[in-house]
Amino acid sequence: AGAAAEARFISSAKGKGLFATRNIRKGETVFVERPVVSSQFLWNALYNYRACDHCLRALETAEENAQRLLGKSSLVLPHPEQCSIRKDLHQQCPRCQVTYCSAECRQAALEQYHQVLCLGPSRDDPTHPLNKLQEAWRNMHYPPETSSIMLMARMVATIKQAKDKEWWIKTFSQFCNKTANEEEEIVHKLLGDKFKGQLELLRLLFTEALYDEYLSRWFTPEGFRSLFALVGTNGQGIGTSSLSQWVHACDALDLPMLEREELDAFIDQLYKDIEKESGEFLNCEGSGLYVLQSCCNHSCIPNAETSFPENNFLLHLTALEDIEAGEEICISYLDCCQRERSRHSRNKILRENYLFTCSCPKCLAQADDADVTSDEEEEGEGETDDAELEDEMTDV
Repeated sequence: AGAAAEARFISSAKGKGLFATRNIRKGETVFVERPVVSSQFLWNALYNYRACDHCLRALETAEENAQRLLGKSSLVLPHPEQCSIRKDLHQQCPRCQVTYCSAECRQAALEQYHQVLCLGPSRDDPTHPLNKLQEAWRNMHYPPETSSIMLMARMVATIKQAKDKEWWIKTFSQFCNKTANEEEEIVHKLLGDKFKGQLELLRLLFTEALYDEYLSRWFTPEGFRSLFALVGTNGQGIGTSSLSQWVHACDALDLPMLEREELDAFIDQLYKDIEKESGEFLNCEGSGLYVLQSCCNHSCIPNAETSFPENNFLLHLTALEDIEAGEEICISYLDCCQRERSRHSRNKILRENYLFTCSCPKCLAQADDADVTSDEEEEGEGETDDAELEDEMTDV
């Protein structure tokens, strides 16, 4: 089938954009894309959000998922047959015991990067270079998480294992690159005030764990910072949840009216109770690099959105409006609440997190608005921005 969208170079300032190659209807899936590399966040995994080590498919049943998030092992979910988790298909790496949702994922990981990264019997050895790297990262990057050092480790491991190393290097070089100053800003954003010292520590640990002569440039201070910034700029959040899969399946059931009302009330209450116990951290979360999705530019009035309806790393881009052939396809890097704020507030968030000022039609129309945020916006501008952003990135 012909692709509905293609990446095109716009300008050196804007880089690439994604454009419709034919008319696309509202609600249509523009494309489904698998990442070139992805990884679960480290705190997320540590807190027992159990996901396939390759595709991030949630591994708990919907009931187990709800019990853990509620802290209540006695909870029973109605309609258990609507849960899509197949435990009989799960497999572990025989050497290091990481878990996969299927034989296919175990094989795909082994062929792409896992031979290099398999810890074997050293899985619980805190002195193993890879464990030291992960521990250092966790101590620098607390939840809400937006990135993982293991995404970079998997990039290196992929090239180490590859027969055609140049093909992979070319694939990774397609992702948006920043200038040295912008790279510094992104790394600073990810690591906070101590970023230079922390970055150097990470580089040394990264080198100890993964050094490769062929990729020696990636291990220099400049090359490592570029790699870091590439992941920080292009990493797309991935969120999976067996509970949300179960809810969607329940929503689709054809039930008598009374039963439907009871089930809806049960689900509403369940989410309220979970929020009290676990806050906003409902999903297995990670991030990945997607060649096509990374070409999508931001708009405050997006005509498409990303989601993960298959409960794994397969990204679906869906049209929010009718899109004409030749029109640019844009997503929003902001969540719904942020999009409703003033142009000044929106651009403050975009500038801090993505290093650009938006010039979408909505921002241009509001260009003459005062450059100050209203009082209530100021109050809302504190700690929540990153959490909201992260939430938007990983919504399922």
